Amino acid sequence: MLKYGVIGYGYWGPNLVRVFNAARGSSVKRVADLSVDNLNKVHSTYPTIEITTDYRDLIDDADIDVIVVATPIETHFTFAMEALKAGKHVYIEKPMAATVGDAEKLLEEAARRDLLIFVDHTFIYTGAVLKIHELMDSGKIGDFLYYDSVRINLGLFQSDVNVVWDLAVHDISILDHIIPQKPQAVSCQAISIIKNQPESLAYLTLYYADNKMAHIHVSWLSPIKIRQTLIGGSKQMIVYNDLELSEKVKIYDKSVELVTDPDEVTRLRVGYRSGDMLAPNLDGTEALSQIADHFNDCVTTGRQPITNGETGARIVQILESAMLSAARKGEVVALEF
Repeated sequence: MLKYGVIGYGYWGPNLVRVFNAARGSSVKRVADLSVDNLNKVHSTYPTIEITTDYRDLIDDADIDVIVVATPIETHFTFAMEALKAGKHVYIEKPMAATVGDAEKLLEEAARRDLLIFVDHTFIYTGAVLKIHELMDSGKIGDFLYYDSVRINLGLFQSDVNVVWDLAVHDISILDHIIPQKPQAVSCQAISIIKNQPESLAYLTLYYADNKMAHIHVSWLSPIKIRQTLIGGSKQMIVYNDLELSEKVKIYDKSVELVTDPDEVTRLRVGYRSGDMLAPNLDGTEALSQIADHFNDCVTTGRQPITNGETGARIVQILESAMLSAARKGEVVALEF
């Protein structure tokens, strides 16, 4: 039975405590948080879990196998590095670290000690994204052409990260999972509507080889909430609406192709094909439950997680480069992986 120690019981911590305490093969032994009120909530819900205001009690506990870091991003590196040096596997909320340099140091330490790092890019484990990955991998959609996403709402304004690091990170992680190619460059335009606060509206473009691209619009300033993504393939197209209750993923048997028939080319240079729409069944298992089972298996067997430290570091590089582009008014910044 794997024993977990969770640092942070604020917004996301309660969900992680719940799933790892209930998962097959694991339980939560200790939770650390600076807020006594938060710790009282832990005690009232899980009387057997030990509570403390000092995270070092978890780091120093020889009985704990995995440290979960569910704290603001500026603390990720410190907590994760101390856990790795203490010989513990690490589970980190997204994004993995505040800088590429910090992410790479964590990777080096984990490799040196043969330990695992899991980065909580939760969307990768949802039924919708699992199905999209399956479709892309099977070749049914054809060659990837474009990705166009809108992820907007009113709030929640964050104090430790901007809207790119808070919302665009989801699309970047999805792209990293479903598209075999890695982006070659990124450009970003971002603004802060509220003075002296993090950027709250942004447009990102990721550039791929062969004239492929992904566009991401994120905002904390929309009067309505939208979570919709279009994925274009050479054979079929996907509409992914995360706010739909039952048909989150729809596959459209539509495509366009260049007309080469000499008799037709003078009339129409592009041909259109339109077929049926299919809404496939999706796995309804909670993403975090999938994550808990997957990571417990990885720790037990030594396999690398799907969203491992290398994945997390790659996504941090894109985020960091995007903000460099934003500081240069949208200048295209090359990416090297």
